[in-house]
Amino acid sequence: MPLLSSILVLLIGARLLAQLMTKLKQPALVGEILAGILLGPTVLKWISPNSALEGISELSVFLIVLSAGLEMEMGEVIRAVKGRGFFAAMLGFLIPLSGGMLLGSLMGLDAIRTFFLGLCMSITALPVTIQILSSFNLLQSKIAHFAIATSILNDILGLLCLGIILDRPSVSAPGELLPLIFSVIKTSLKLCIFALLVFLTNRLIQWGTHKTSYIEKTLNKFEDVFGPEAIFGAAIIFVLFFGSMSETLGSHFIIGAFFGALLLSHDAFGTAVFSGLQTTLNSLTSGFLGPVFFAYIGLSFSIHAFSHPWRIVGVLIVSILTKILGGYLGGRLLKMSHKESLGSGIILNGRGIMELVVANIAYQRQLIDQDLFSTLIIMGIVTTIMTPMLFSKTKLGSMKTFTPAF
Repeated sequence: MPLLSSILVLLIGARLLAQLMTKLKQPALVGEILAGILLGPTVLKWISPNSALEGISELSVFLIVLSAGLEMEMGEVIRAVKGRGFFAAMLGFLIPLSGGMLLGSLMGLDAIRTFFLGLCMSITALPVTIQILSSFNLLQSKIAHFAIATSILNDILGLLCLGIILDRPSVSAPGELLPLIFSVIKTSLKLCIFALLVFLTNRLIQWGTHKTSYIEKTLNKFEDVFGPEAIFGAAIIFVLFFGSMSETLGSHFIIGAFFGALLLSHDAFGTAVFSGLQTTLNSLTSGFLGPVFFAYIGLSFSIHAFSHPWRIVGVLIVSILTKILGGYLGGRLLKMSHKESLGSGIILNGRGIMELVVANIAYQRQLIDQDLFSTLIIMGIVTTIMTPMLFSKTKLGSMKTFTPAF
């Protein structure tokens, strides 16, 4: 099917099933993923994943993250991982990682495949987390700040581990640790360089906003000359720069894009300009690219993964329980209620595209085989679909939002 026809069919199917899920009191993204499964190779075989759709999916992720980043302030995320927040976020990474590696050992997988099984279990999909929280109107809640901060830290750690594995020497003598140490140092330095870039840019924006109001004045002149649509283009270029820098330094562009969006503060733009930017992004994301993104996740599902049913069951049970446990313990460490802590653990359970990205990279580099790759796809899809369903049972969607105290 031609690309434009594929997008049209995906969009129509995603919107229809999203509407059905909404009537059934489920988040729309569940229907959008199911639309991809229905239209993809598993059922109707009308549309197959391809490089063109993958590119559109990456654009969708970019705009979803950009839209959500504008909803938050850099200071709020930093406060969320300070002190106990850091250790709480680490629980959401280390517990699933350990559980996955233990399961891989019990299944007789080699060291690399065991590691990737644990790594994929430890990842939380930032776009899925954001989309679910947004659908429940919880982006400004304590749960949101903990879940998003934990997702960011989990993904950074996951991608850092991925970078170390990919940069490791192809051949090394038994017991030789020096090449591995150099790989860890190199990857860590890249991450530090990006963190320094974000820090310096944030300080520069603060100076241009609070000290001199230079940024707002410049943007107003820019809008007068080129029109209001130029502000949207400037914001896209700014965030693309950080996404590109993140990718160039060995991380995923999602991490850089989110931090770039966080840097675009409300104070810097001014109320009128910032509101217009948010409206434009939300319309484009919710109305078009968001449904295409989640439908593309559904396209990745493969029926061949069921050739090892007990492996699938084991992976699903361990991945779900360890991720929810990690989030729950992290929430309790931050003195959340039992209900909020459980909700946080459930939110972190959605892997989505981030887990699929890591699994695909490992598969393309021949670090994992087809069987494990298919199992990881099922895990990503099932946990993504079940997360909003489970979260809706917590009845947290009606809770009032407030600024986190940690």
